[in-house]
Amino acid sequence: MAVVAVAAVLAGAAVPSMTGLMRWSRLTSASQDLFAGFTMARSEAIKRNSRVAVCKSANGVSCAASGGWEQGWIVFHDANNNGMREAGEPVVTRAQAFPGELRVSGNLNVQRYVSYAPNGAARLASGAFQAGTITVCNASAGATDARQIVLSSSGRPRVLKTRLANCA
Repeated sequence: MAVVAVAAVLAGAAVPSMTGLMRWSRLTSASQDLFAGFTMARSEAIKRNSRVAVCKSANGVSCAASGGWEQGWIVFHDANNNGMREAGEPVVTRAQAFPGELRVSGNLNVQRYVSYAPNGAARLASGAFQAGTITVCNASAGATDARQIVLSSSGRPRVLKTRLANCA
């Protein structure tokens, strides 16, 4: 009986630690997946010597006008340079939606899409340079760890660890 009681106490202590580990693992994996998508799009733009864009997409076919990046995204050849996928523009790759507890949001310039010019620089449809930050976090009313994918004016993405007051 004493062994069973000790095992129950140890198991009870391990469950919260395991939950935290799973949340951390999903956060890290999601941020790395999105980072890889941007890196691939940049590489494709250079390789094709043509505009390639990444946009949030719930269906894996067209760009979404609303919602966050957690709904999934597509990398596509943006032949007409408008940041939106039209018929005839080939999809290079697509990513599925993240688990429900993850939130992924971009600031103004990277809220809907990221577009790479043939030289690998990030550019808005208007031609202006595109830089911004996309934040990946686990939904939480309190303080939580997060990852930020920072897109420099040269188009190079990098991942930073940060802590947020909350993640809505």
